[in-house]
Amino acid sequence: MQLAAERIERLHALAQNAAREGDDDRAREYVRLARRLAERNRLTLPRAFRRFTCDACDAYLIPGRNARVRTRDGHVVVTCDCGSHARYPYE
Repeated sequence: MQLAAERIERLHALAQNAAREGDDDRAREYVRLARRLAERNRLTLPRAFRRFTCDACDAYLIPGRNARVRTRDGHVVVTCDCGSHARYPYE
């Protein structure tokens, strides 16, 4: 379990770097690998990983480039380029 969690963290860092360099397909593949690894080992993905990935298309989200972030009353709405929305509460 510990090894899987470390690998998920490493895949998160790799996806972040690939997305920042503009290699969206490679970042998407890292996200898919991390999700599959978490499912196989029954692990919960870290909060930072869940917040910066699209559930619909597995894209690594970078606000301003491929994601729009808006604040509403009591929650943040993150919209991916694919059109899917994610809402997260805040105080």
